[in-house]
Amino acid sequence: MTEQQKEIYQQVTKWFHEARNRILEGRARGLDVQNKTSRLDLVTNIDKEIERFFREKINENFSDSAILGEEGNKADFKSSKGLFWVIDPIDGTMNFVKQAADFASMIAIYQDQKPLLGFIYDVIHDRLYWGGPGIGVYCNKEQLPAPKNIQLKDGLLGVNGPMMLTNYRNLQEVIRKSAGARIYGSAGIEFIHVLTGQCVGYLSHLRPWDYAAGSILAESLNLSVKTIDGKLLDVVSSEDVLVATKNAYIEISALMSAK
Repeated sequence: MTEQQKEIYQQVTKWFHEARNRILEGRARGLDVQNKTSRLDLVTNIDKEIERFFREKINENFSDSAILGEEGNKADFKSSKGLFWVIDPIDGTMNFVKQAADFASMIAIYQDQKPLLGFIYDVIHDRLYWGGPGIGVYCNKEQLPAPKNIQLKDGLLGVNGPMMLTNYRNLQEVIRKSAGARIYGSAGIEFIHVLTGQCVGYLSHLRPWDYAAGSILAESLNLSVKTIDGKLLDVVSSEDVLVATKNAYIEISALMSAK
């Protein structure tokens, strides 16, 4: 790990633990829940508070950074020099509101438009998944092995519910060829399941803050992270994102391109 990565890791780890206390205490006090684009697209006062908290910490400690956050102003990644941060304060807000479980907080960091570090924090279980190019991926302080390069038929597949119901691009056939479908409602949690080998892959239409951290971690474990059609992700576009073992990626992409 470089000195820069070490400094960021030490700072961000502290921020996540402070954010965890704020999230849990805030939910216990009661939530102000609002709809964004629909009744199924929620935002709470805690989402906004935690993004403000991360922005303040970044500006205090890494003042020349550009920031792209789900709830705040959007920076331009393609023209950014130096450090660029992508924040999802609470990923899986519906789960956070309805279940108080299966949600995550995520941060991705790029240096001169190249991946530097990714963080996915499973808030309830206090498990921080982090890593980046050249350093591997860790859960807290334990390094994760790369998942086995299994085929689609041998693993569970995380999917987006509406995509499955509408049979988006032949997705139901993909599911039939897998060991079964799983829907968790949080991209961060879904990425964790692929990183740890619990699922062979995950497919959904995602925004940059949904996939930035997960893509850095997945690529550090030699997993494929691209669009269904094989295009590389550019961090600023909403895409149909598929993360999977290399074998499963080839199978899924072929099946979803056939219709």
